[in-house]
Amino acid sequence: MAKQERFKTSYPGVFYIEGNAVGRAGTERIYYIRYKREGKLTEEKAGRQYQDDMTPARAAGLRAQRIEGKQKSNQKKREEQAKLADRWTIERLWNEYRKHLPGGEATKTDISRWQLYLQKGFSQKEPKEIVRLDVDRLRINLLKKKSPQTTKHVLALLRRIINFGVDRGLCPPLPFKISLPPVDNIKTEDLSPNHLLALFAVIESTPHQTAAAMMKLALFTGMRRGEIFKLRWDDLDFHRGFIFINEPKGGKSQKIPMNKNAEEVFSTIPKTSEYVFPARTGGPRKDISKDLREIKVAAGLPANFRPLQGLRHVYATMLASSGRVDMITLQKLLTHKSPQMTQRYIHYRDEALRRASDDVDDILNDAMRPKEGKIRAIK
Repeated sequence: MAKQERFKTSYPGVFYIEGNAVGRAGTERIYYIRYKREGKLTEEKAGRQYQDDMTPARAAGLRAQRIEGKQKSNQKKREEQAKLADRWTIERLWNEYRKHLPGGEATKTDISRWQLYLQKGFSQKEPKEIVRLDVDRLRINLLKKKSPQTTKHVLALLRRIINFGVDRGLCPPLPFKISLPPVDNIKTEDLSPNHLLALFAVIESTPHQTAAAMMKLALFTGMRRGEIFKLRWDDLDFHRGFIFINEPKGGKSQKIPMNKNAEEVFSTIPKTSEYVFPARTGGPRKDISKDLREIKVAAGLPANFRPLQGLRHVYATMLASSGRVDMITLQKLLTHKSPQMTQRYIHYRDEALRRASDDVDDILNDAMRPKEGKIRAIK
């Protein structure tokens, strides 16, 4: 290949060749600089006339910075980039870890936690560069603004990312254990019979009928807030009596029974979109907290009661307290991944505990009664 002609400029050590323009017709100048630093002569590309907006003056400025050591040579930059490409930083591990996530709401939440709390402070560090103080600072800063539960989730995500890399031989483990803050998040959200009566009275008369229908579904089916928001008409099987839940919190799509109360709620909702509760744009609804809050206040519900999440809890508590539903069935109705989640979520009502205590009385009294003329001795 013939050597291209070089053209001098009025600046020492700056020349150019002519080549095909990038992104446009015709030709453009490609500027180069020559300089010597620490006894080594270097010749490298400064930039293209149009693509990089390069001029002889700008090229001369780059040359001066190279000579003074204020800017690295192109070769040095390439070497450092190649070195960086071999580093398994937390960000690189996270990008690889994301490919193995199941998708759905849980993945979206992890992405949000990464972007909000981990990316800024940890993205460019390798696990071996993380010290205990880094994690301690993260924990302390989070606890100043966020709940212990949120803090626990963020730290657990950081731990999962690193463990993912360790399991695949991409990085060494941390020399210390990431300890998670204790969380007492067992929150009993139950409503008294009077609260339920007041709530239904408001639901029947409120102008916020979309919010009212959502609250009914949460109580009748135990569906999560996000599952109700993204529910489609195609997810409803009226013939077999099932509701299909796509990408629930547990990750795997499932189905739950559609009882008569839920079916009646659906029958009152007009079909204006593929979604049962569409936003004004026709897409899935993102929020309805204002209307829910007005219904809650009008019904006189507790201030800390969460309208949709709380009614899911009421649904679960009523079933658990009835004694008619075993824990495995309840787990499936709530679409929990494990029975431990169901056990942790459900809190039996006081009257259910009192009934159990009364049963003990009955059993003991029965055991102490004379049978067939004999007195049973209890040792």
